[in-house]
Amino acid sequence: MTYKDYISGSQAFVFELDNVLYPEKDYWLQVYYLFAQFIEYAEQIEGAGIIRFMEETYRKDGHSGIFSKTAAQFNIPEKYQVNFDLLQQNARLPLKLLLFAPVLDFLKEVRVAGKPIFLLVDGDPAIQLNKIRQMEWNGLEQDMKVYFLAEMAGGYIDGIERITTESGVKSEEILVVGAKKDGTNLAYFNTLRFLTIDKLSVT
Repeated sequence: MTYKDYISGSQAFVFELDNVLYPEKDYWLQVYYLFAQFIEYAEQIEGAGIIRFMEETYRKDGHSGIFSKTAAQFNIPEKYQVNFDLLQQNARLPLKLLLFAPVLDFLKEVRVAGKPIFLLVDGDPAIQLNKIRQMEWNGLEQDMKVYFLAEMAGGYIDGIERITTESGVKSEEILVVGAKKDGTNLAYFNTLRFLTIDKLSVT
């Protein structure tokens, strides 16, 4: 199917955020760069080595626990955990976060069609909001409404129900575009019109 087929067959669109609208690494690698600069200034530890270590660790193991691993590697005092946590929530990035080109094209066509767009965002709301604020939306942010799963007791199910209630669109009329789900989540997502981002065609 092409993006025009998806748009004509749906009345509303729900997008996840990380690695769906943009590559998540583009956020974290800039946060690590800023943290390394801060530690270089505060502790006189060479920042380039910290950046390399954090990038390699992220690509190998992901973001979880990366401060502890970096602190152990470079003997960084634990007190800087607070600074790292705040930086994740408040970092002003050197570069804007850019949407995947096919997703940007798709969103533009949805806007032209006059159909609503929702973001259903998992993760820490403060961190996720910081990401959203620093994306290059090309004006698309004016046509979006954001929901944070962390603020909903029932998670994804509550998120979709709230969107349907507030928009008046039925769940079967919504196309959800997101990341691949593991086996524990498939039962619910099979009840939705769900499209993994790797299958989004814009040709």
